[in-house]
Formats: sequence, C-alpha cells, structure tokens
Amino acid sequence: MLLKRFSPYFGYLKPVRLQFLIGLFAGIAAAVASGAGLPFVIEYIVPLVTSDEAPEGLALVGALLCIPIVFSVRAIGSYVNAYFMAHAGMHVLEELRAKVFRRLQQLPLAFFQKNSAGDLMSRVMVDTQQLQTTLVTVVNRLVKEPVTLLAAVSALIFLSIKHENSVFMLIALASAPGCVLPINIIGKKLVKKARLAQEQAGAVNSVVSENISAIREVRAYNLEERESSRFRAACHTFFKASLKTVKYNKALTPLIELVTAFAIVLTLYVSVVQGIEPEAIAAILTALYMCYEPVKKLGAVSNSLRAAEASLDRLEYILHAEDSVPEAASPISMPKLAGKIEFQDVSFYYKAQEPALTSVNAQIETGEVVALVGPSGAGKSTFANLVPRFYDATQGTILLDDTEIKQISKHDLRGNVSLVSQEAILFADSIANNIRVGKPDATIEEVQAAAKLAHADSFIEAFEDGYESILSERGSSLSGGQRQRISIARAFLKNAPIIILDEPTSALDAESEHQIQLALEALSKGRTVLIIAHRFSTIQHADRILVFEAGQIVASGSHSELYPSCDLYRDLYDKQSKTALEASNLT
Repeated sequence: MLLKRFSPYFGYLKPVRLQFLIGLFAGIAAAVASGAGLPFVIEYIVPLVTSDEAPEGLALVGALLCIPIVFSVRAIGSYVNAYFMAHAGMHVLEELRAKVFRRLQQLPLAFFQKNSAGDLMSRVMVDTQQLQTTLVTVVNRLVKEPVTLLAAVSALIFLSIKHENSVFMLIALASAPGCVLPINIIGKKLVKKARLAQEQAGAVNSVVSENISAIREVRAYNLEERESSRFRAACHTFFKASLKTVKYNKALTPLIELVTAFAIVLTLYVSVVQGIEPEAIAAILTALYMCYEPVKKLGAVSNSLRAAEASLDRLEYILHAEDSVPEAASPISMPKLAGKIEFQDVSFYYKAQEPALTSVNAQIETGEVVALVGPSGAGKSTFANLVPRFYDATQGTILLDDTEIKQISKHDLRGNVSLVSQEAILFADSIANNIRVGKPDATIEEVQAAAKLAHADSFIEAFEDGYESILSERGSSLSGGQRQRISIARAFLKNAPIIILDEPTSALDAESEHQIQLALEALSKGRTVLIIAHRFSTIQHADRILVFEAGQIVASGSHSELYPSCDLYRDLYDKQSKTALEASNLT
C-alpha cells in the first residue's frame, strides 16, 4: 500500500529506462553471484584444497580461478549497477526539482505569503533529493535483493537436499518472522521522526535566508550575536530531530543481525550433532547468511519509504497547492490592450472578516494617470495588485477594455502591464539582460534606447564592460537610484499600455528623485498609469487622485478639487508638506 503511493513518480524513470534496465540486469547478475555463486564456490573449493588428493599445478590454479571469476561477476555487476542507477537517479532528481520549481512559478503571491522562503527552498532541494533516492533505490533493491534471496534460498534448498537434512531450510524459514517484526515496528516510528526532521531542516534554511536578505539591518542593529544564537538554536533542534531518525533507522541492521546470529548458532549446533562435513557447513552457513543480507536491505527499503513519505507529503503540498488565481477554461487572447480599467463593486479579503477593499467602484480611462493616496493599510496596493491578477477579487468584477479580467489569458494580461516597484529587484546577470526582462528578444540598440529614456545610459556606459557588465545578486553593487533607473528602462522596453508605479522614488535622494521623476513622466505619456503614492511629490503630473480610507475610495478628483473638499486628503497633504519644510530648514 505504501509503495502504491509512490507509483505516479516512477514515470520519471521512463526517459532513462535503458540505463536503468542495464543497471538492473547488472544488479541481478551480482545478486546471483552473491546468493548462489559464493555458497557453491565454498563447497567446491574447501574440500579441494584440504583433501589429500588435491590437484596440483595448472589443475589447481584452474580450480582456484573459480573464486575470482565469481567475485569479478559480483564486483563488475555491482559497479555497473551503481553507475547506471546513479545516472537514472540524477535524471529523476533533475526532473523532480524542475517540476516543483515550475509549480512554484505558477502559484499566486498568496502562497508565498503563507510559506517562508527557507522552507520552500528546503522542499525544492532536500525533499526532492530524498524522494529521488527512494525511487531509484527502492526499484533497484526490490529487484536485486529478492533475486539474491531467491538464489541463496535455492542454494540452501539444494544443499539441504544434497546432504539429506532439511533442518537448515526450516531454520531459515522460521527466523524470517523475527526479521520482519522489527522492520514493521521501526518503520512506523521512523515516518513521524523523518517528517519532524524535514520540517526542522526548512526552519534552518529560513533562518539563513532571512539573515542574508537582511544583512544590512543585522549590521546596523548589532544583531550578529542574536542571529548566531538563532541559527545555533535552529541547528540544535534539527540535530535532535535528525538524531531520532538515525536512532530508529540504524537500529534495524543490528536487530536483523542479532536474529541472524541466533540462526547461525542453531545451524552450527545441528551441524555438529549430526556430523555434517566441514565444507557442507561452510557452504550452508554462507547460503544462510546470504538469505539474511537481502532481508536486511529490504528492511532498509521499508525505512527509506517511510522517510520518503514525509518528503512526498511536503512536495505534494506544493505540487497540489490550489491556484487561487486560476486560468480561465478558455482564456481570451488579448496581446495588446488599450488600457481602460473598471472596478465594479469590488471587495477583497486577505483573511476572513478582514476586508482590504470593500465595494470599490472606479473607472480609469485609457491614457489616464491616476494617483492612489491614503494612509498605510487603506487599500492602495491591493487595488493596484488586482489589475495584473496578483490576486483575484473576492467579490465584484474588474474589466480591462470592457472584458472581464478573469477571462483574459494571464500571460497576455501581464504582458500588458509594467511594474516599477519601490525596491527594484535585479538579477545576477548583465545590465543588458536585466533590462531585457521587459522584452527578452530585444536587440542591444533597443536596450540602449530604453536606457536613455530612463536616464540610465550615462552610468551604464561608465562601467568597464558597459551594458555587458555583470551585476551582483539583487544588483547590490549599484546605488538605489541606479537600480531604479534600470527598472524603469525595463518598463520603457516592454512598452506596456498599463503602468503600475509603486512609489518608486520613496527611498532616493533629491538628485536621483529628480532624474527618475523626469523618466517616469516620459514613461507615463500615452499610457494608463496607477501611482501608489506615499510622497505627494510623485503625483504632480497625475490627471486624477483617488483617496483611499479603510478599503474604500472616499474621494476622487484633482489636487485643487480635493484639498478644500476632502479632510483626509488635506490632512495627509499638510502633514507631508510640513515634514518636507522642516527637513529643508534643517539642511
């Protein structure tokens, strides 16, 4: 029943079935040489070299060559088996990781808000490794070890019949339940401990990921010791959970060997009492031992399945996660939108009973620049995030160019929207390729033209390799203003009809803000623009302002219309103006 759960994943072996079969047959050859070859060689060689009539010269050499021949078959078979199984295993691991990672790319933003980055990294890297190991090892051992067992039992039966004593066969059969019982008990314990250990591995990754992403804050607030203590505590918890897994996993082999030892003692006793020849005793003991070796390894298979079950649960959490922003059954292709946006009685909840937007109605015309203002948590970002379907409205309808947004292909929808965030995210790639994010097939001339429009060409060309200069992770080698201008260059290159500006100048100095304001004004011309505004200096060129409060639009109009008529807007504006004046007086 447990093995059946893994059956859908055995399909990953199909592309490498030839290599897998070669490895499997090599393993079978090694298994036969181990299970049957060794007992028969021992029975043949022992009397040959101990007898008074032992052959001499070439005859003796020829007889003794049986030993390296059997061991060569065993060794070569084991090597070929290990190599091709590793080949198949690495392919399975590659496919598994690609599938899980691809699924992560399809899941909505809400999924990532519920799960830590470190834990997701652990699922992609550690749990896929565990599942891959199980898939390949289990299939290999479920063929190889039974063949070894069958060969050893066959040799045992043959030797028992030959020496007219069936007691040895009965000893082997009677001791089998003694091996199965610990396998079953330990397996049940192991699955719980393995799941706990894998969860703790995710916790360790989370601490590392969080620390690296916030390294400036760690230094600024002297948190090095606190972070080291957090990491050590997470590692210690992981250590204890892992040790419990090891405790149960490694207990199986000694228990089976203990059962084997008692069986060997019983066999020797019977042999001595009944006067069995030494060569027969050696051969039968070898065959008996070779019966228990595959049983021991099959017990390890059971443990692997139990441990992998915990990993499978964690991977299927991703693979079977519900997409809260699903593609329409027959999506409409709209490669180029005009840019008209309409919200009809739209409500949205991140959590039940906690509305982020409530019954919002708004119409934004093609080419209109609209600023979204209001206190923190008023619903501005939520309003903007619903346009590219980062989330879906809980209630109500959103239309783009008079077409319901849920009916438009997600690829086409997002291809019509450019996002310039508060924090520009750059990749560890060339500057040119970072700009090409907006249009992957763009020529270098198009990239340079976009950079000029974003006022980024001068600092890019100052680099030794210009547009081919490789950026560090997240673009940390650039200033905030430089990163932001590359982000704006992306938007120019993409040339989308809808632009979302998420306060792109809030963390910049005055000079950088001025240059970026010029670039944003140029970017906004002829496009529908939503500006999520925290600083009123960024909305000077807005055609209209929507004022948000507690998830609702409480006012709409220009600055001259809102300042005398909307208390909230006037209060926000006056506070910011006062703050800006005080800051200028200080300088």
